[in-house]
Amino acid sequence: MTIQWFPGHMAKAKRQVQEKLKLVDFVIELVDARAPYSSQNPMLHKVIQDKARLVVLMKKDLADPDFTDRWVSFYRKNHAAVAVDVQQSKDISAVVSSAKELGQDKLDKLLKKGIRPRPARAMIIGIPNVGKSTLINRLAHKKIAKTGDRPGVTTQQQWIKVKKDFELLDTPGILWPKFEDQEVGYRLAAIGTIKDQLLTLEDIAAFVIRYMQEHYPNVLKDRFAVDPNVTDMVDIFEQIGRKRGCLESGGRVNFEKTADIIIRDVRSGRLGRLTLESPDQLFP
Repeated sequence: MTIQWFPGHMAKAKRQVQEKLKLVDFVIELVDARAPYSSQNPMLHKVIQDKARLVVLMKKDLADPDFTDRWVSFYRKNHAAVAVDVQQSKDISAVVSSAKELGQDKLDKLLKKGIRPRPARAMIIGIPNVGKSTLINRLAHKKIAKTGDRPGVTTQQQWIKVKKDFELLDTPGILWPKFEDQEVGYRLAAIGTIKDQLLTLEDIAAFVIRYMQEHYPNVLKDRFAVDPNVTDMVDIFEQIGRKRGCLESGGRVNFEKTADIIIRDVRSGRLGRLTLESPDQLFP
């Protein structure tokens, strides 16, 4: 199954990124630390091409720290990269420091030409609901960008000053036309990047459970009392649904409600710090 969606405003945003790219010195690309590779937009990579890039792994407080370290090392082979919890001042400072380093080359060239240096300019990009607006507000030390827990809050581009260090061009979150790899769609759905209507809650939850059986079996056992030896998904949903009180009249388990609880637990961090992919798995 190929998951497709490409609203008109995202096509327009892509064109705007192409037009404004020449105005900036480098790009700050935000990804979700729980699925860093899946949350990169390959369509935007074609647009950005060789422009200098800082990859920021957002929501590291929800991600498995061991996996996060591996992903930061992976990205640093070709780009600057940092992992961020937006509530930690040191992480915000790390973004500013990395951005200043990337912009310094441009400023040095201006100085050599006898041109008065200006603040470095960066375009900040990312898919919907990756935490872009929250990071911008923390960088600017005031509420400039709208924030929300649903995809597509930012709808237009705007310039934001980050002290005297650099200027940011904000852009709307942009998804690509279709997910050729079905697992990419499930990972993004599990962390709340794409709208739940694109996939059934039961399928998303089943994907998460299968992944956790392989990588986080103890979490399933501790949180849901799921027997590690049970492999039938219906039986697993029955166990979780009964434990969490997802019962209908007659004592039947409501699978949709059960799936919703599983997904909410993943997104909120109630299952602990989880990452749904690693460089070792994707690039063995």
